[in-house]
Amino acid sequence: MKLFYTPGACSLASHIVLRETGLPFDLVRVDLATGKTETGADFRAINPKGYVPALLLDDGQLLTENQVVLQYVADQAPGSHLAPEFGSLARYRLMEWLAFISTELHKGFGPLWNRQLPEVVYQLARERLANRFDYMERAVLGKDWLDGNHFSIADAYLFTVLSWTAYHRIDLSPWPNLLTFQQRVAVRPAVHAALKTEGLTPPG
Repeated sequence: MKLFYTPGACSLASHIVLRETGLPFDLVRVDLATGKTETGADFRAINPKGYVPALLLDDGQLLTENQVVLQYVADQAPGSHLAPEFGSLARYRLMEWLAFISTELHKGFGPLWNRQLPEVVYQLARERLANRFDYMERAVLGKDWLDGNHFSIADAYLFTVLSWTAYHRIDLSPWPNLLTFQQRVAVRPAVHAALKTEGLTPPG
């Protein structure tokens, strides 16, 4: 498998999960600003959507969309316990978390990346994120992981999204459970290796 990624983007979650599984894979860095891969290839010729992650399978097929890539990778290594078995209620609970993280947290950061928007838009986006952080603060209370038992692909995704708070200077101290969660994930060997490879600094 070959993962097309951009340092610190949501593809970090897929990168972490690939390392958690121990499966063999290659990395190809993508510069989203220029639309070129590290080899100079046109990324849109590989993935017409133009964004990461994109996972090139060994048979030449391409998988996109973070939720899908994460689940596919986890299912290639069922012994890793990164995702429950398909058809189980636990799997649907995991998919519920993936959907929430994707639509309410990941997309919630969307306006903050666009510096051409009015200041009121940024403020509204921050307030909405704060409300979602309030929910997540309660959700992780008294638990190591989102499902309470095993580190999962949802935890990798949540960790990735929370890492963006540093870039946008969002102080997580009002949400101590999220801070503790972030630190708990950061010390996992696979996470440390992914961060180091992407040239990122673990959260302090």
